[in-house]
Amino acid sequence: MKKGRIVVLTAGLVMFLLTGCERKVEPVSKSGFMLNTFVTVTLYDKDDPEILNDCLDLCRSYENIFSKTLEGSEVYKLNHRPAGEQAVTVSADVAALVSKGLSYSQMSDGAFDITVEPLSSLWDFTSPDPVIPPKEDIRQAVEKVDYRNLKLEENTLTFLSADTSLDFGAIAKGYIADRMKDYLLKQGVKSAVINLGGNVLCVGQKPDGTPFKVGLQKPYADRNETIETLDIRDMSVVSSGVYERHFEKDGVNYHHILNPKDGYPYENGLVSVTILSKLSVDGDALSTTCFSLGLEKGMELVESMDDVYGVFITDDYKIHYSDGARQFLAAKP
Repeated sequence: MKKGRIVVLTAGLVMFLLTGCERKVEPVSKSGFMLNTFVTVTLYDKDDPEILNDCLDLCRSYENIFSKTLEGSEVYKLNHRPAGEQAVTVSADVAALVSKGLSYSQMSDGAFDITVEPLSSLWDFTSPDPVIPPKEDIRQAVEKVDYRNLKLEENTLTFLSADTSLDFGAIAKGYIADRMKDYLLKQGVKSAVINLGGNVLCVGQKPDGTPFKVGLQKPYADRNETIETLDIRDMSVVSSGVYERHFEKDGVNYHHILNPKDGYPYENGLVSVTILSKLSVDGDALSTTCFSLGLEKGMELVESMDDVYGVFITDDYKIHYSDGARQFLAAKP
């Protein structure tokens, strides 16, 4: 599932100390279209095109593992496994993502479910002429969704139902961002921003010691109009919202965050959930999970976790902050 857009406000020159000499370093960026979005990596303390190239190549390699639509990807092959094949040996990355996905599926009692693929594939939110899937098709797809039909033991993934298939759309970008950060750290990068189409992961802080500023898009507004600005150091910021991939029919807004229990978009009074966390994979999964659970239960989940913060926006445009989240609000000019 595509996440809500986050605007990263990090223009201008920054200062960097090198061997005792002060010099200006201009941030360097590179973008590429993958994961059905624009992926951008910006370095603030190194001017090294090779690092940028390799980081984007790493992202592409993960897309070729986790995509459910790219023929030849590991997940595509799992979803199109031969009839009767139940137990499959998977890569370490797929095993790690399944494990994390199952954890959040269990935590939410299926409000978040990594086996939602039969249902998510029915809906097309990018079509120029979108349609609501037939009720019977939705009903049949819902019957195929159940994370409890997956069993993971080390690198062996067992499908307990022939109808079970995987969709990592609500969690993969966070996992990939974390791996890209690992790569940058190994290259000695201490200041960078990884933006996977709105999943933002800040590596460290700006070289001058100030935080990165991340603006949260105002729902349904122009993409550059922010409703809040956050000061972020070495953390992930991920949003899920109803305003990015959606269409309207007969006055009803149909968005991409689907309820696995009934097959239709959630209607719970929320328009956006933003999660701040150390690991982007957690922010990615939690933004969808907390949206799915609604304001009260979603807030309760966030506040039960260490070093995780939430910003919830309800359909009356009121902003609700979890305990500790206000500390990240940027000072008003």
